[in-house]
Amino acid sequence: IAMLNYDFSREDFRLRVSMAYQWGVMSFSRTGYFNAPNPNPVYYRYLPSYYINSPIGANFTGATEARNSLMERPQWPWTSLYEANTSMSLNGNAAYASFEDRNEENTFTVNTLLNLPLGKLARIDAGLTIRSSSMESFARIRDLLGANYLRDTDPFSDTRNDLRGELQKGVDDAFNYHYQIDTEYWTSFLQTRFFWKQWDFYVAGEYAEKSFQRNGFFLNERFPDTSYGPGEEVDFRYAAVKGGLTHGLNSRHWFKLHGVLGNRPPSLKNIFINPRENGLVVPDLTAERVKSIDLGYHLRLPDLKGRISAYYTRLQGGTDINFYYVDSGLGSDFVQEAVTGLDRLFKGIELGLEFQLSPATKATFAGAVGGYEYASDPRISINFDPAGADEELRSFEGTADLGPAFIKGDRLAGGPQTAFSLGIEYRDPSYWWVGATANYLADAHLDMAFIKRTESFRIDPDTGAPFPGITEAGLRELLRQERLPKTYLLNLVGGKSWLYNRKYISAFLSINNLFDTVYKSGGYEQSRNGNYGQMYRDNLSGSPSFGSKYWYGSGRTYFLNLAISF
Repeated sequence: IAMLNYDFSREDFRLRVSMAYQWGVMSFSRTGYFNAPNPNPVYYRYLPSYYINSPIGANFTGATEARNSLMERPQWPWTSLYEANTSMSLNGNAAYASFEDRNEENTFTVNTLLNLPLGKLARIDAGLTIRSSSMESFARIRDLLGANYLRDTDPFSDTRNDLRGELQKGVDDAFNYHYQIDTEYWTSFLQTRFFWKQWDFYVAGEYAEKSFQRNGFFLNERFPDTSYGPGEEVDFRYAAVKGGLTHGLNSRHWFKLHGVLGNRPPSLKNIFINPRENGLVVPDLTAERVKSIDLGYHLRLPDLKGRISAYYTRLQGGTDINFYYVDSGLGSDFVQEAVTGLDRLFKGIELGLEFQLSPATKATFAGAVGGYEYASDPRISINFDPAGADEELRSFEGTADLGPAFIKGDRLAGGPQTAFSLGIEYRDPSYWWVGATANYLADAHLDMAFIKRTESFRIDPDTGAPFPGITEAGLRELLRQERLPKTYLLNLVGGKSWLYNRKYISAFLSINNLFDTVYKSGGYEQSRNGNYGQMYRDNLSGSPSFGSKYWYGSGRTYFLNLAISF
């Protein structure tokens, strides 16, 4: 980052202008397989559940062998990958390769901020930000793992990803996809703030414009009309107004109120359906509407400090893009799911208290109780390549509108919605201290698979008609959103400092999750079982092949910091 700042001040007037240029690279490496078996030891076909859930009947012998194989060989079979790549039958073509998904971004920003007093009772703040960025994204081969080249084709349809380039790609070559997103953005705001006795009031407005454009560098054989060259420019104009009020009864009690009303554009990842392959934009794309208000009370007494606040935020008209392989009521394929008209609601209460029990001992308490939920039934559409489907989907246009997903009232994922923390800290006059914090976390839910909540979930792909015998009670039970178990964690911290030969020496140690608790911190439902029949059969054994995936929190962790100041 290179920055240039200018600051001019005279009495209470201030003008700040800054310019910045940022450039850099972010990449994520992985190993891919191309017309070859998946080498991941936990691929679903290698797990015991695959044999237990066999459509021709449970194969317990195969399940036992799969379990033993996983326990004996849990790591990736690197030697086998090299052996496959040097096989005479491949003639130098790579079945496996190490590559990186790479983003190279350049951003130029100009920011101006003005502070202008209007006497002793008011002040105006104004600002303008202009930003231009360009992000180039592509996959790059890092290692061919013993092979001579990689055929740059789609493994599902055997079509070329880069018709204008070479079919055979080598190390450091871009392959699979290559495109650029240009973003132009400017925003302005004006805020007026008033002061009078124990009152502090402000009102502010914002207006902004933002545009996105994709430029494809690969001519994709599956999307010859929408993959190469500049695509359509996607523009957003949006505005917001916010205000706030602070009132102090005295120096120990005061209230704060804030509110926001406006809209904001969707994030870049939720604008283009699949920018790696084409420039198609999510249909009926709109800015997300924002309504938010929060009210807080602050307390400051000699031995007690506290704050309690209540908040309500509603986001309307949101968009979400997801990618997955699905066996749906329309057939089976790798799809891009576009979710539109997505409303989310956040409401809750937060409380924080600090008690000074003695000159050396302090106790703290923090609590949060929230209700974060979906507040609409969004519309779901899927996009796919008809030519590459394993089972031909009933749409020759490569897109299907599945209608609404019935999720209104279900909980949002993203962490616990109820949390409490109780801590105590002791600071000794001889310059050492120790503290402990007990935490309780609850009401965390898994992220939902939207396609399972659409009417297409009831459709039998073989007949095109609803599965017989479906009951609302059975369907509700099958699709019940999973709540993660409650979690209890204990953290310890401590420290000591010394003064030696005019040098200040300190040590700090923290131990998180003291009892090494194993807990689920989050997760998501897999979307593979996209129709009732498949999901019902997959769950019969109690060990589904496409059950939920979980994230786990860290076990016991330590942090030690030693410092010398002189």
